[in-house]
Amino acid sequence: MQTKETIVCRCEDITLEEIKSLIDQGYRTIDEIKRVIRAGMGPCQGRTCRMLIAQELAKYYGIPVGEVLMPTFRPTVRPVKLGTFAGGE
Repeated sequence: MQTKETIVCRCEDITLEEIKSLIDQGYRTIDEIKRVIRAGMGPCQGRTCRMLIAQELAKYYGIPVGEVLMPTFRPTVRPVKLGTFAGGE
């Protein structure tokens, strides 16, 4: 059973209520929601919350989940030590 306190994005601790609030404000894509509250930007990169958010968007706008615009995927970034840029290591 879903409640307002249901966690949608575990990595960023984002609730269903927060997602629904953004949708009510007019946000129409997962990317827009991601940029506002970081949903899908945690360690799992949206693997657990992306479809949950898509389902909420589809339900609100009355469209099939397959028609919800999926977020842009970028290659993972590997950390680089600052010394590398400064001519160090």
